[in-house]
Amino acid sequence: MNTTSVIASARRLVIKVGSSLVTDEGRGLDRQALSLWAAQIARLRALGKEVVLVSSGAIAEGMLRLGWEKRPVLVPELQAAAAVGQMGLAQAYESVFAQHALHTAQILLTHDDLSDRRRYLNARSTLFTLLRLGVVPIINENDTVVTDEIKVGDNDTLGALVTNLIEADALVILTDQRGLYSADPRKDPDARFISHARAGEAALETMAGGAGSSLGKGGMLTKILAAKRAAGSGAHTVIASGREAEVLVRLAGGECIGTELQASLPLLSARKQWIADHLQLRGRVTVDDGAARALTRDNKSLLPIGVTAVEGEFERGDVVACVDASGKELARGLINYSSGATRRIMRQPTSQIEALLGSMEEAELMHRDNMVIR
Repeated sequence: MNTTSVIASARRLVIKVGSSLVTDEGRGLDRQALSLWAAQIARLRALGKEVVLVSSGAIAEGMLRLGWEKRPVLVPELQAAAAVGQMGLAQAYESVFAQHALHTAQILLTHDDLSDRRRYLNARSTLFTLLRLGVVPIINENDTVVTDEIKVGDNDTLGALVTNLIEADALVILTDQRGLYSADPRKDPDARFISHARAGEAALETMAGGAGSSLGKGGMLTKILAAKRAAGSGAHTVIASGREAEVLVRLAGGECIGTELQASLPLLSARKQWIADHLQLRGRVTVDDGAARALTRDNKSLLPIGVTAVEGEFERGDVVACVDASGKELARGLINYSSGATRRIMRQPTSQIEALLGSMEEAELMHRDNMVIR
């Protein structure tokens, strides 16, 4: 059993805060609670950790502002409440983080944004840029326009998807419960608290079905499934009570709080395995000897200047192979430019990308983090 929380060594974190915590059990935004989380996240930032916050609360805040006591059933009314509430949610977070000289950014996502490869890469690039600039992204599902066809479903799942998107080391799910029990502790006095387990264990889903599944929108089961999804990219998950004093700071200090669900694969291994085994090859680029050495020996990214030929038709975000002059595959990965754009910038230095294309999506044609050496 671990004696030190995985959060202590995590450099990049996704923190998901449940609606019951954000809205003080549905009574509107709990600005005091938001202020406490902002203070803790500021301390995590001071420790060198990058933080993305996934927050519920827009619909509840919208209902309060519109004077609605009962949650509406009609989708247009839910969307209207979300639209009104997002204003309050963004304002509240901006205010509490400003007290710590931190800028925030609001990002609203749908499932389409994370399943379409181009939009996926755009969202990923934006988030990485915000983190590099020291901004704290605040993410929520875009309930204003979302439909069943493009709905993520719940913010536990959204937190896991964002964890995979930015290759975070860990996902922290703050809820109104201590963590996971072997049964519902409100009904079973013999219920056992689960402090450590492996994410994805089948037994966990059985336990979660009766352990607080009526709490919140998705209950404990969605959190277990979110941990399983996050583990697919090598990220660990901690499920803990958001009402625990200084919970984020204590986790970062190594204290084991709540339920820790560990991933079986290390982050890099899981990411590389996903690229290598689960994506369809759309084309290939031939690289010169210098680029081949940079890729295989020096673990460098692929730059346009090292490309001598382009085969196939592909879009930004497709999986493309890198081959040498003899046709031997050296690597494969997610390409940052379409085949047409790649043909225009090949054999050119990075400094010429903007002049040739009118804009520069990325400095690299294929980043080493999105690449598998064969």
